[in-house]
Amino acid sequence: MSRALGLGLVLLALAGCESTTSGGAVGADRSQLMLVSAAELDQAAAQGYAKLVSDAAHAGTLNRDAAMLRRVRVVASRIEPQTAVFRRDAPGWKWEVNVLRSAELNAFCMPGGKIIFYAGLIEQLGLTDSEIAIVMGHEISHALREHSREQASQAMAAQATIGVGAALLGLGDGTVDLAAAGYQGLVATRFSRADEAEADRMGLELTARAGYDPRAGVTLWQKMIAANGGAHPPEFLSSHPAESSRVREIEALLPTVMPLYQAARL
Repeated sequence: MSRALGLGLVLLALAGCESTTSGGAVGADRSQLMLVSAAELDQAAAQGYAKLVSDAAHAGTLNRDAAMLRRVRVVASRIEPQTAVFRRDAPGWKWEVNVLRSAELNAFCMPGGKIIFYAGLIEQLGLTDSEIAIVMGHEISHALREHSREQASQAMAAQATIGVGAALLGLGDGTVDLAAAGYQGLVATRFSRADEAEADRMGLELTARAGYDPRAGVTLWQKMIAANGGAHPPEFLSSHPAESSRVREIEALLPTVMPLYQAARL
């Protein structure tokens, strides 16, 4: 019985392995475990985004600063076509870009290209257009690599494995809950940090290909490090690799992406 169940889990994992993107110049074509439907996740993201935008409109916090909104949308319009280097279908996504009036230092891109920037991130850190592009490229890269779907799939596989193991060992539900919590605390966090590092690499290439200076990745994280010195670190830094290591990794990638930036400027 245990051998059959174990084989079933292995076959399920193998069937769900795919690579959502090509590598680009920075390399981003690893195999991913995908057990969750992309269509369902995109639909849920679109619905969640629509509600967020609707709620912000009712609260009077949606796109309050026309000049800031224009800046962010111009950056997005230059990055979106470049996403084809990683995914041919991505330029055809139903992209949406909005800015929320909030002091929060945050930004994100939901599956399918639904982007939100918080005004506080731009204002409090005094972001240049190239620094906005670094943030946006990073967040878009999460969507391109479908990190949300990968995380959900990993959680699904972990829960299945934990449940099977508990059944075979005759453990109760309480033990299963503890095991699941342990997985989330140890494994999922590690994968999340790997996702962040991957998004950094891809985002840097997108920034360069869009004609924005990738060296802004260094100045952005210097600003982030300064902001992180306060009592409440920016949400944008949640579960991310150490800021100092990110600066070193960005600097190491500059020889790869600077020629792309220079070519885009011609």
